[in-house]
Amino acid sequence: VFGNTGNDSGSGVSFTRDPATGEKILYGEFLLNAQGEDVVAGVRTPEPVLRLQVEMPEVYRQLQDVRHTLESHFHDMQDFEFTVEQGRLFMLQTRNGKRTGFAAVRIAVEMVKEKLISADDAIRRIPADSLSQLLAPVFDASARKTTQVIARGLPAGPGAASGKIYFSANEAEAAAQRGEKVLLVRVETSPEDIRGMLAAEGILTARGGVSSHAALVARQMGKVCVCGASELQIDYSTNTLHVRGQNFRKGDFLSIDGTTGEIFPGEVKTSPSDVVRVLIDKDLTPAESPIYRVFAQLMQWADQRRTMDVRANADQPDQVGHAVAFGAQGVGLCRTEHMFFEGDRIDHVREMILAENADERGKALAKLLPAQRSDFAGIFKALKGLPATIRFLDPPLHEFIPHDEASQRDLAEKLGISVDRVARRVKELHEFNPMLGHRGCRLGIVYPEISEMQARAVFEAAAEVQAAGIKVRPEIMIPLVGFPKELELQIEVVHQVAARVQKERNVKLSYLVGTMIEIPRACVVADEIAKSAQFFSFGTNDLTQTTLGMSRDDAGSFLPRYQEEEIVRQNPFAVLDQGGVGKLMETAVKLGRATRKDIKLGICGEHGGEPDSVKFCHQLGLAYVSCSPFRLPIARLAAAQAALKN
Repeated sequence: VFGNTGNDSGSGVSFTRDPATGEKILYGEFLLNAQGEDVVAGVRTPEPVLRLQVEMPEVYRQLQDVRHTLESHFHDMQDFEFTVEQGRLFMLQTRNGKRTGFAAVRIAVEMVKEKLISADDAIRRIPADSLSQLLAPVFDASARKTTQVIARGLPAGPGAASGKIYFSANEAEAAAQRGEKVLLVRVETSPEDIRGMLAAEGILTARGGVSSHAALVARQMGKVCVCGASELQIDYSTNTLHVRGQNFRKGDFLSIDGTTGEIFPGEVKTSPSDVVRVLIDKDLTPAESPIYRVFAQLMQWADQRRTMDVRANADQPDQVGHAVAFGAQGVGLCRTEHMFFEGDRIDHVREMILAENADERGKALAKLLPAQRSDFAGIFKALKGLPATIRFLDPPLHEFIPHDEASQRDLAEKLGISVDRVARRVKELHEFNPMLGHRGCRLGIVYPEISEMQARAVFEAAAEVQAAGIKVRPEIMIPLVGFPKELELQIEVVHQVAARVQKERNVKLSYLVGTMIEIPRACVVADEIAKSAQFFSFGTNDLTQTTLGMSRDDAGSFLPRYQEEEIVRQNPFAVLDQGGVGKLMETAVKLGRATRKDIKLGICGEHGGEPDSVKFCHQLGLAYVSCSPFRLPIARLAAAQAALKN
């Protein structure tokens, strides 16, 4: 057939629904007096297919009939090509149409209502990861067209963000307090940057992978993040960023797309997510948002079908509130060290680290106790009876103290000690491989007073909230256990403190004590560890590092080539390595249940929000997965898909 035989002929490409929004309209483009290749070649600008109502009204009516016929037959949105020859319509080909995440949800939900598909079909066909598009802010389409990409990194926290560049967490926080929109730009982030990250619209780093500190914390906070943008040359001494011949100074605007990893110069206008506005910001009602209503319907169907619980990784009461709004059934990981950077708490932490004996450490920890107790109470109240897995201190102590001379002088002056003492302690804490050094349960064994303080904070908070009539379900998690005796020693501390608090407060508290399974030895001796542990939670971030012998922060230099050579098919820090790490998990599950049949099993690494990994956890028979609050809808849908597959 020929569409180039005159103005009563033409060719076009169309969708049976809008692939961007999911709206039930004929959507596409056509050219009069043209062949199909002319439509896509870009030589002439096509017209919207709706113009056919004017140019060829009978053809347009036939296309509407065809649209209905195609969807009735294929039960999905179709992308089809057509040609009109001298007023006669010819259909050339059709296929299932590609669509955005929002369109996928809207089309599926509306097709259920139209009785074209079942709710089960709707759950199966929506890529779980695509739900991130419904939660993330996006760049305004017209504004995006007027700017150019200047660099690319790894998409680590979905959404769009524009802000003024600040290179330090303190300056970012101060600027945000002045009302500025801030973009925190770092070579890489550390726990000291938490407050700046919290204040920022988005986070951009030159180093680090999708499981780096920046990426993990950004996803937990729901922040836009691009990491590992290796082209960026950041100079802290001059507060400048150089990339592809362009220089940016502190205070200049930069924009990042955490969904694609793209970086743009200047300020690019963004639009917020309706789902976040309804659930978190609460400045929009469900009745005012069709987007939210289709999202809520899909989540209802998913929750009715999944058999695994979905928890959240959250460290503060406000994060827990967000998590519950997104459907969390508890907290699967509360990283207590993230609480240390609020207000002046870091000074007490540093005082504890610099202490020269147990008495001095005890005095510093006593100053931290009220703050930790208050945070735990806030978390328990926000959970309203849902369980909370609280991990005791995990990072090595050197992460909490300053390493530059000026900051060490400030700290010495604040604590009333000599600079030499600070510098000496910093030197003493230096480790060649801190990830495998003095951290996790090893801290609690050498300094049991740290575990005692954290246990007291948990139990006093639990007693306080329980006295207010709110059910409390704390689950204390001891990190980095590889030897059964390590866990036994820490459990003894926890039980002793629990007994004292219950006696002091004249209260009975119900709690569990378990461990994070994050090193290979723990997996192969899980039957011995389960004699003491009431639950296992797989910390797959570190379990992946220790099993593969790869640093998540440094693997970006060779993983792309590994994927090209098919050594690994996917980034193992983003998608669980089922053939290696997964087999260790299977071993731990089998051994753990052999010793303790009712042991509670979960996962709290970021893999808990990745669809394929969630489905693997379902196959293992885990009780729950836990992930960042803003990935909860993805985990809920993936868990439902896993249940339907089985």
